[in-house]
Amino acid sequence: MSGPQDHNQAHDEESHEGPIKTPKQLALAVLFAFVVPVIVIVMLASYVTTESKPSAGSEALEAQATAARVQPVGRIEVKDLSDPASMKTGQQVFEAQCTACHTAGALGAPKLGDLAAWVARNKTGYEALLNSALKGKNAMTAQSGGDFSDFEIGRAVVYMANSSGAKFDEPKAPAVAAK
Repeated sequence: MSGPQDHNQAHDEESHEGPIKTPKQLALAVLFAFVVPVIVIVMLASYVTTESKPSAGSEALEAQATAARVQPVGRIEVKDLSDPASMKTGQQVFEAQCTACHTAGALGAPKLGDLAAWVARNKTGYEALLNSALKGKNAMTAQSGGDFSDFEIGRAVVYMANSSGAKFDEPKAPAVAAK
């Protein structure tokens, strides 16, 4: 007859057994317990110590690319207003600034050379047209304070109006303040 003592002893022997029952299982447990963590540590160390290199063909770290990224946002250009000859002509200003809308008639802009579209505008006179160009009108933004001086914008207004039937005189150069 087996008593309670035999039952406890059998239960104690079962509870002390581990998951490793064969030598092969022991070898696998040693491998996974030591070799795998060593491999993971070596891979992490390699990842941390390698320098990040730009991909092939990338110019991200070249001196010219770096200089372009850190250049000033704006710059100041000083124009010499004392010499009207150094200023842009009406045609040059038109080709640089006005042609985008006034050649295609975009956003309701009167096309250059379209006599019917310009006749009513030309009747308002040079000053009214210049005011519209400098302050903006309808979809056209204000041109004053942009890349060109008000005098150059005036030359462009005369160029466009005269190309469309008006007979405006070229604007007078601004008087330069005495030094």
